[in-house]
Amino acid sequence: MTTFDNKIAEEAWFLQQELTRHNYLYHVQDNPEISDAEYDKMMARLLEIETAYPSLSRADSPTKRVGAPPLEFFENGRHSTPMLGLDNGFNDADIMDFHNRTSDLLKTDHFVYTVEPKLDGVAVELTYEHGILTQATTRGDGITGEVVTENVRTIRSVPLKAPVDCDIIVRGEVCITRRDFENLNKVRLDKGEPLFANPRNAAAGSLRQLDSRVTASRPLSMFVYGTGSELTDDGTVRLGKLRVSSHSELLRTLGNYGFPVNHLIRDKMRVHQALQYYRELEQKRQSLPYEIDGMVIKVDEFRLQNILGVKSRSPRWAIAYKFQAMEATTVVRDIIVQVGRTGTLTPVALLEPVNVGGVTLSRATLHNEDEIARKDVRVGDSVVVIRAGDVIPKVVKVIESKRSGNEKQFVMPDLCPVCRSAVKRVDDEAAIKCINASCSAQLKERIKHFVSKSAFDIDGLGKKLVEQLVDREMISSFSDLFHLDKESLSSMERMGDKSADNILNAIEISKNIPINRFIYALGIGHTGENAALLLSQALGTLGSVMAASREELERIDGVGPKTASALFDFFHHTDNVALIQRLLDNGVKVVDATANSLQPDRDSAPDGDLIRGKIFVLTGTLESMTRTQAKELLQRAGAKVTGTISSKTDYLVAGESAGSKLAKARELGVAIIDEERFRSMVNDADQ
Repeated sequence: MTTFDNKIAEEAWFLQQELTRHNYLYHVQDNPEISDAEYDKMMARLLEIETAYPSLSRADSPTKRVGAPPLEFFENGRHSTPMLGLDNGFNDADIMDFHNRTSDLLKTDHFVYTVEPKLDGVAVELTYEHGILTQATTRGDGITGEVVTENVRTIRSVPLKAPVDCDIIVRGEVCITRRDFENLNKVRLDKGEPLFANPRNAAAGSLRQLDSRVTASRPLSMFVYGTGSELTDDGTVRLGKLRVSSHSELLRTLGNYGFPVNHLIRDKMRVHQALQYYRELEQKRQSLPYEIDGMVIKVDEFRLQNILGVKSRSPRWAIAYKFQAMEATTVVRDIIVQVGRTGTLTPVALLEPVNVGGVTLSRATLHNEDEIARKDVRVGDSVVVIRAGDVIPKVVKVIESKRSGNEKQFVMPDLCPVCRSAVKRVDDEAAIKCINASCSAQLKERIKHFVSKSAFDIDGLGKKLVEQLVDREMISSFSDLFHLDKESLSSMERMGDKSADNILNAIEISKNIPINRFIYALGIGHTGENAALLLSQALGTLGSVMAASREELERIDGVGPKTASALFDFFHHTDNVALIQRLLDNGVKVVDATANSLQPDRDSAPDGDLIRGKIFVLTGTLESMTRTQAKELLQRAGAKVTGTISSKTDYLVAGESAGSKLAKARELGVAIIDEERFRSMVNDADQ
């Protein structure tokens, strides 16, 4: 047996405690204190110590999160109490029927509910003995489940040790965020591995790995939603020395113990309030970082839950109010090809119309030729399609079992479907592009991008009007927009004199444009809004940006080689230089970053200044301006505008239909201001 001195044991204990604390701060509180590099260095040292001295490796050591050697098979473990399913409701009438049945059984309607988002993940039960996680099981058949303890230990939001020395049984939902799911599938695509169909499948597949080291490499997280402990005779649940009498009290206590509890849970609700909150959650659904498929409504008081009891497969005291499906099965009627602003040919499936999440879908993107080949999508196939917020619907998979043999394979065209010019495949990419720069389809998309809200923000110049202007050959470049007159605009379909005046006024207003939006409007390859902002902050003026070398561009933090190369090539092409000069000759004034700082130094804010140096987040719909315009006002006044609420945020500007950011701001104690207060602050800053 290898011996060690007390200093080694003390170092191991210190690292175990610190890494556990940093795990909690990062994965549960979203408030890290150290960098990833520092964390990795501490973890590497602890692994080194525990490998050399195995007796120092405790059951709750953070090193358990890196995974263990593969198992031959999963054992089965019996649940403390049955893990039941839930009855489903699909409309308000279903929920009112549930409420009336509950009221009849209790002989009163004077009770309240706790409501919580129904995460689309995998249910697990965690058993803690004397505060240490000793077993984790899947739902299984509700009576017994597969023992996945080593895998669950790798989930960084799961405490390996509770802060109380007692026995606790906790139940929760394991899931993968939307962003992590996309990144996971990108990695699998690069490796030539089959893609996961959705985040739930990814979570389930990751949790059921015999090799927990594979699970450790997957971005799993968890939210707790209840307990498996039995109620005592007095209708309470024991949590160590504490006794809790309601579901809401249980969740608050578990949250205090370090377990991740969803911040969207609401308690003390009457049935009409629960129905209203359902509608709020449904609106927030697509803005959440994780997928939810409904809302769970639970009678809050444990004593009343005990009276109501359970049926064979579900409790009488809870129901799931499901959202409309975001996934459906339909048939591919045809496959067409669209041409984007950079000439990329994108295949699109024309679908038998199908309702998905309250929206009728008739088309879905197939991305590119390689994606069609990988999924083997054919005309006539039955397919599964999904819709996710404002993202273009896409085909997830083909249902091969429904094939009749009459399906037709699709072949990408050799010529552009719009201008009939030659197309070619881009090196090292899956994209096939039309090489005709004068292609009308490309021009339409470039103009749409140029006038969009994040670019010149020309209100009234919508998709259909742009297409009409190009088709009638009234515009053939960006600069032609500034030569439009009332007579030509009034001749457009459904366009009166007043509408024409409004558009001309919007064009005139758009001529004063910050440098970052001007660069973004040009539609340069690999240069999105963020890259344009970084470029502007680093170089300040349009002249400096246009004169920068590849090396200077690459030295800008956040600008990669591809972006630097695309920028250099664009600004050193004579046609593009001439285009920019024509815009300037037509009265476009590019506001330099040096004149109006786009990202000031926080420490430079003078005392009493409410905006300069402060961090703002915008959410919801503003009445008097777009969010892009509000962002510019703040940046010109010396503020920093971010998209994420954190403890460092100074103000949240909340418009109509504010979503999850509003709840997060309340939770973190961030100052919340309405549009009127925001305008007042901006006006004061201008004086």
